[in-house]
Amino acid sequence: MNAELAILDRDVTPVGHDYEVVRRVIEKISLDYRDQPSLEDLAADTGETPTGLQKLFTRWAGLSPKAFLQAVTLDHARRLLASGMPLLETALELGMSGPGRLHDLFVTHEAVSPGEFKARGVGLTIRYGYHLSPFGIALVMVTDRGLAGLAFADAGKEQAAFEDMRARWPNAHYVEDMSATAPYAARVFDPARWRAEEPLRIVLIGTDFQVRVWQALLKIPMGRACAYSDIADEIGAPSAARAVGAAVGANPLSFVVPCHRAVGKSGALTGYHWGLTRKRAILGWEAGQLQQNGQAAD
Repeated sequence: MNAELAILDRDVTPVGHDYEVVRRVIEKISLDYRDQPSLEDLAADTGETPTGLQKLFTRWAGLSPKAFLQAVTLDHARRLLASGMPLLETALELGMSGPGRLHDLFVTHEAVSPGEFKARGVGLTIRYGYHLSPFGIALVMVTDRGLAGLAFADAGKEQAAFEDMRARWPNAHYVEDMSATAPYAARVFDPARWRAEEPLRIVLIGTDFQVRVWQALLKIPMGRACAYSDIADEIGAPSAARAVGAAVGANPLSFVVPCHRAVGKSGALTGYHWGLTRKRAILGWEAGQLQQNGQAAD
């Protein structure tokens, strides 16, 4: 599978091993951010040369390790909130299609009916494939109605990620078909293809409450964060912050439905189903995209 994965995804992620090095850098930053580790410290920890790490990391994130350290630390979201971070936006900002600006990941979505969800996937065919991404191996799952699942896995743990996703819809029929999922992987992880006029079609498979939470997550713009309690207010259930947190954790469309932008009331980067290191990586990658396109993250 790994050779096949590399061949099919070389246009998506040219350097497939980058994330493993980046992951170690982010882990060290997360543990030692108060000490502000130097480029030399980070290089020694990863076995790279300082120059090599600088080039690799900048190619991956669009900003240097030093800039990433400044942008993503354990109290990153807390500082966002303390500086007057806006509450949940009512819609993604439109009209940003100029060449020097960045669209967020525009999607059009629908939800399966309550009956379809209760059937736990009966009659549903889900095609899946593993693809390289900026955040490790991505498990992409599609139906004839659109993208239905996106999960992440570290090398050697692909099957565990698949079992985790399959447990959500145990009665569906699963077919490994990378030719069907590759176009979705290519679009999701390439900001140049995030166009409002060509929205990515997704299907949300969950309870009515979960779908409402996921729809609210879709409204959080890149570069912003939102507390679970604010999401609860947004969906008209102000006393359900804990239930909102559970629904965020059950999001089957990681990255596309941006559950990584949800934080605790204090601003803390609370748990993430695919690991806090990956959550910090995604937030930092987004900060790099905004920086490249001349937009400041709040």
